[in-house]
Amino acid sequence: MDSLDISKLLDYAISFGLKLIGVFVLAIVGYKIAKALSAKATGVLGVKFDTTISQFIGRGVFWLLLVIIVLACLNIFGIETTSVAAILGAAGLAVGLAFQGTLSNFAAGIMIIIFRPFKLGDVVTVDGRTGAVKSIDFFQSELITPDNRRIIIPNSKIYGSTIENVSAYDKRRVDVTVGVAYEADLDETRRTLENASKVEGRLEDEPNAVVLSDLKDSSVEWVVRVWCETSQYFTVRERIVSSIKKNLDGAKIEIPFPQITVSTKK
Repeated sequence: MDSLDISKLLDYAISFGLKLIGVFVLAIVGYKIAKALSAKATGVLGVKFDTTISQFIGRGVFWLLLVIIVLACLNIFGIETTSVAAILGAAGLAVGLAFQGTLSNFAAGIMIIIFRPFKLGDVVTVDGRTGAVKSIDFFQSELITPDNRRIIIPNSKIYGSTIENVSAYDKRRVDVTVGVAYEADLDETRRTLENASKVEGRLEDEPNAVVLSDLKDSSVEWVVRVWCETSQYFTVRERIVSSIKKNLDGAKIEIPFPQITVSTKK
């Protein structure tokens, strides 16, 4: 190898090294800028919109900027971005056919953001799972259960099933069913249960009621209905159950349990 070849090789190595350093610096700086702009977009949009939309758009800004950074890095090495875009388009079609489920998850994520069946922080029951919504991403959503378990559900599963949003409204009705003995006086039972329903946390201006609901095999069934703030639902329900038991015991009204009478013939 003569001196001319060595000089060309050295020039090429220096040029490639400078490009590599440039790509490395661009990638690091670009990544930090993408994160900063994503956080900025989330914060600005959070003033006018709720957290669900602002975080979703913020993530979109982040990934869009990452794509731009990758194309810029390829351009430094002299790779035409137009040809890369064409290749990515063709590859995207093939990948799209192979990963139809992934694309359906993405489409479902967009639909969730547009139609808003729930937002971050809501307690929902979906696909047989109940938890508070922690995040809504492009392909999946994350729930946190009351016992602090993390559940990740594909967006297509969510949008394709029945969604129960427990915390959609500020008020919620507590229904407690209780059975009393057939020997108990109906009027006295109603008065006792009405007194039992007057617990702390119930909303007095709502249609609270004690309803005679059914005649069961071994008991007369009543339903105590009390309205409360959604955030106080489980607390108020526990208070009502405790109050019903104490008031029925105080009034000497029996809460029967199922019994079977067996008779034999001699």
